[in-house]
Amino acid sequence: MATTLFRGGTIFDGTGSAGYSGHILVRDKRIEAVFTEGEELPGADEIVDVSGMAVAPGFIDMHSHGDWMLALPDHTDLARHLVEQGVTTIVGGNCGISPAPVSAESFETVRKGLASIAIDRPFERTWTDMSGFLDEVQARRPALNMAELAGHSTVRYLGATSPRGPLTDSELAKCRRLVRESLEQGACGLSLGLGYDPGMYSPLSELEALCEETAKADKPVTVHLKALSVISPCYSPATLQAHNVKALREMIETARKTGASLQVSHFIFVGRRTFKTCLPCIEMVEKARGEGVDVMFDAFPYTCGNTTINVAFPYWFLARLPAAYKNRLLLSRLKLELEVGFRLVGFIYDDFRIMDAVVPRYEGLNGLTIAEAAKKWNTSPFQAMLRLSEESRGAALMLYHTYSGVPGNEAPLEAVLKNDLCLFETDAAIKGRGYPNPAALGTFPRILGEMVRERKLFSLENAVRRMTSASAGRFGLKDRGELAAGKAADLVVFDPETISDTPPQGKSPAGGPVGIKQVFINGKKVVDDGVYTGGRAGEVLRV
Repeated sequence: MATTLFRGGTIFDGTGSAGYSGHILVRDKRIEAVFTEGEELPGADEIVDVSGMAVAPGFIDMHSHGDWMLALPDHTDLARHLVEQGVTTIVGGNCGISPAPVSAESFETVRKGLASIAIDRPFERTWTDMSGFLDEVQARRPALNMAELAGHSTVRYLGATSPRGPLTDSELAKCRRLVRESLEQGACGLSLGLGYDPGMYSPLSELEALCEETAKADKPVTVHLKALSVISPCYSPATLQAHNVKALREMIETARKTGASLQVSHFIFVGRRTFKTCLPCIEMVEKARGEGVDVMFDAFPYTCGNTTINVAFPYWFLARLPAAYKNRLLLSRLKLELEVGFRLVGFIYDDFRIMDAVVPRYEGLNGLTIAEAAKKWNTSPFQAMLRLSEESRGAALMLYHTYSGVPGNEAPLEAVLKNDLCLFETDAAIKGRGYPNPAALGTFPRILGEMVRERKLFSLENAVRRMTSASAGRFGLKDRGELAAGKAADLVVFDPETISDTPPQGKSPAGGPVGIKQVFINGKKVVDDGVYTGGRAGEVLRV
C-alpha cells in the first residue's frame, strides 16, 4: 500500500489542542503516524510539502442536504462546492427529509415536495429501506463521505395513511419500526422537520415516541424547530409566548422526558424583532444542559438561509392547497395575517430573494427579491409571492435574510457562533442553476477567516475542533475528525492568513473560497491548489 508523508506545516489535530509543527504519514486510506518537529521521519512513496500551511482533519458538514445530490450517478459538478471549501464528510437526511425508507409512491411525494429543497434533477431510485439507499450511494462512488439520518417526514409519508394529524396506534407502531430499522441499518440518528408539512402537524406524543426509539439506539435527534421567529405559521397568533421560544422549550422537554440527545438544527433567530430572543434561548439551552439534558445546536455563519417559498405561509393555508390559491376569502385572510405577521417579526419583502424559481419561464427571476419580482410583474409583492408559490407548486427556493442579524448588526449571529455548544453546518441547497446560497460555497472558510482571523470570536484550534472531532463525536463517527494514528486520512491543507469566503455583493452572487490549498479524502487528493480534481473517494459511513 502506498504511503504519503505530509511534511512541515502546523498541525491542528481536531482535539482543540494548540497547533504544532509536525508531519503526518498516511498509508493508503489511514493515518499511520503523526510526528512532531525533530522526530526522525520514515521514507514514503510520496512527499507532500505543506510548509507554511495549516493541516486539519477534513471538515464535517453536520447539517447537510447533500445526500440527495450524492444519489445522482453524476454529481461531481455539484459536490465540488463542498469539497473545495474543505468538506470531506456530510451528515444528510436533515429537516426530516431523507431518501429512505420509502415506497414507490411515498418517494415521489417526498421528492416532489420537501426534497425539492435539495435536488432538482431526476434520478433512478433502486432502494426501499435505509440499507438499500446507503448501498446505492456507495455503489455510485460518492465524491465525499456521507452519514445519514432517518427523516421523520419521510417515515411519516410511508407509515401513515394520511400524513397530517395524529397517527393511529398501528401507524405509530409502524413509524417506530421504520425508525428502529433505519437506525439498525446504519442511520446515525433521527431528524425532525417540524417547520414543514407534514412535521408541523405532528403532536408531541408522536415525537416523544420516536425520540424514545432513537434514544434506545443511543443516537441523536436533530430538529428543525416548529418556529424560528417570535411569530410563526405553526402556532396560533394568540400564543402569548414567543413562538421560537415555545418551540425550543417543547423540544428540550421532549429530550428531557425521553432521554434523547438533542441537536437543535440551524439555531437562528429570524426577523428583526426576533433577535432579542437569542440570548434567552442560549441561556435555556445552557440551563438544560447543566441539568443533564444532552442538547447542543448548530449554525452557519451568514445572516441568510435557504428554504421553500411556502415556509412563510400558515399551516391552515397550506392544508387547503391547491384550492386555497383561488379562494378569495382565504386569500384575504392570508394577506392580512402576512402583513401583520411580517410587521411583528420584522420582515419586509426585500428580505426574500429568489434562489430558484423552478418554473423554466421564470428563470430570469433568480437573484431578484420578491419586491423586485413584483415590480417586474407589475403587481404587489403579496401577489408575486402567491403566484410564484402556486406556479412552482411550492417548490420555489428562497434565500431569506434577517437570519440572526442584518448588515451592521450581527450580534445574535456572533453570540450563537462563539458559544462552545455550537457546531458548524451549511444547510445549503446545492443546485446547478439559480442564485447560490453563500453557505454552499464558503461556510468553513468564512468561519476560519472572518470569524476567527478578523473578528476573533474564538481561536483557530477551537473552530477546527468544532468542525471536526466535535461533529464526528455527535454522530458516532469514530474514525473521523482527528489527525491521529488509525483515523481516516481526511485532511485539509489551508493558509490561515488568507483563508476566506467570497461573500455576495448586492445582486452579485457569492464566489468560491480562498486559501484552501489541498483536500484529501480517504488518502486521495481531491482538491489541488484550490480546484476540485473530480476524484470520487468518499465512503458511506454506517453508524
